[in-house]
Amino acid sequence: MSGISMASHPAGATRLRLTVRGRRVLAALVAVPLALAIGLAAVSGGAALASKDAGAPAGSFTTMVVAPGDSLWSIARSVAPHADPRDVVDAISRLNALDGALLTPGQRIAIPVEYALAP
Repeated sequence: MSGISMASHPAGATRLRLTVRGRRVLAALVAVPLALAIGLAAVSGGAALASKDAGAPAGSFTTMVVAPGDSLWSIARSVAPHADPRDVVDAISRLNALDGALLTPGQRIAIPVEYALAP
């Protein structure tokens, strides 16, 4: 056997070689389920927000109208002066599904009964 060398790979072992087309197929197999998962999460995100409001039992809150100059902090201090305002702001934000602290005069917001009836 002159001039021919034996391969250094053991018998039966093969080396996987991906062509350009193979790489594209592999990338698509990864990207498509990932894109579907992101799309499903984006679509179902609104349902989670709506179900949060549906969990509050009827009569567990009172409503009030936001006056000019009102903030969540000032409302929390006025409706529950003896409670920690941070807890009251958090409860009002969760009950009304507020993204931030910005309120608009004339806006109706729900106040949890346990704070609205505080002494």
